[in-house]
Amino acid sequence: MMPADLLDYVPDGVFTVDAEWRITSFNRAAERITGVLRKDALGRRCCDIFRASICERACALKQTLATKRPVANKVVYIVNAAGQRVPISICTAVLRDPEGRVIGGVESFRDLRLVEELRRQAHAQATFTHLIGRSAVMRSLFELLPIVAASDSTVLIEGPSGTGKELVARALHELSPRKTRRFVAVNCGALPDTLLESELFGYKAGAFTDARKDKPGRFALAQGGTILLDEIGDISTALQARLLRVLQERVYEPLGGVESVKSDARVIAATNKNLRQLVQEGRFREDLFYRVHVVRLELRPLRDRREDIPLLIEHFIARFNRLQGRDIAGVSDRVLARLMEHDFPGNVRELENAIEHAFVLCRGSLIEEQHLPPHLHGEATIEGARLPTGLTLAAMETLLLRDALRRHQGNRAAAARELGINPSTLFRKIKTLQLEAVGRSDAGRRRTTRR
Repeated sequence: MMPADLLDYVPDGVFTVDAEWRITSFNRAAERITGVLRKDALGRRCCDIFRASICERACALKQTLATKRPVANKVVYIVNAAGQRVPISICTAVLRDPEGRVIGGVESFRDLRLVEELRRQAHAQATFTHLIGRSAVMRSLFELLPIVAASDSTVLIEGPSGTGKELVARALHELSPRKTRRFVAVNCGALPDTLLESELFGYKAGAFTDARKDKPGRFALAQGGTILLDEIGDISTALQARLLRVLQERVYEPLGGVESVKSDARVIAATNKNLRQLVQEGRFREDLFYRVHVVRLELRPLRDRREDIPLLIEHFIARFNRLQGRDIAGVSDRVLARLMEHDFPGNVRELENAIEHAFVLCRGSLIEEQHLPPHLHGEATIEGARLPTGLTLAAMETLLLRDALRRHQGNRAAAARELGINPSTLFRKIKTLQLEAVGRSDAGRRRTTRR
């Protein structure tokens, strides 16, 4: 056994228990973290002192004494003497006498409150209203939003499904002078023309068989506020003509109405399609395109901003902990590697679903690989390349650098700007990780083609 006076110089909390689970030693760091004095802890059962989330159902020390195997770096929460919830990382081992007989157990624990606070501060710096991200593209978006929100111009938000277009629209509304009025969202792709027209513009009593009284449309509900026309690329050309009049003249007629109604709603349109291409194909009116394309914001797919994945994981874990009353501390290194290397065709929505799936299966304090959805168990593929089962930190860094260089066709200055690092730092890492050729072959082929 380690002498008690020596334990007092250990920065982590340390205590030992006998076969009856009564505390036999309790160092100074344990006093500081728990708020319980040594004299009050000695002789008491450890569950009475720690009141931890795992004491009753999954005690790590009990597991160690049953299996004779140590537990390392398990994250749990305890309640200190002041009633505060304290995150700690614990390690356990069997305690033996000089003859090798098991006489109890020993547990060390590290206070994670400083880590939690630093993480909270980092999270606060990387969030903007409901949006989360630390990548260069998200930081650029955060800078644009207050400027765009201050005007009344129509905004077009383009991006793949699941990237958070409605969140961007809500952020624009909440940052605008219209924030005290209503934000109204309409999914234009979910309704047929006849229903969508009445949803947007409302109707008068008697306009059709079941119209017994007037019903205001979404434009009326958003009067003075903001209306989001989501999936605007899915509406028919006939309805596009009516929508064009609203944007041009700021007036509309409810179904069955004979008088025009003035609209004072700011219009934000969103789509996962390329509207310019739809115009070329004759499926979207060119005049309407230029009316909604006054200011354009683009949301990039998650595979193009992998730096945001760890932050999004933390956000979703905190959210589901709050909603489900759980105490899951995070994901294992293997899970983080698996999620970092996945391409996420469903983008942020797919990542959220993966974390929610893991919450259903995870009974401990850390999400492991077997808790992920089945399609995330095997090896992931990025740009056709097979990746190893687990990524080290260096391999993850290589992946991010390689992706950035590939997106910018080997342009190192542009890649450095996107990654938010100094170009000299990028050059040094390229040399260290031997990435000199990444992206250059494609650029060379284009130069050859132009010749």
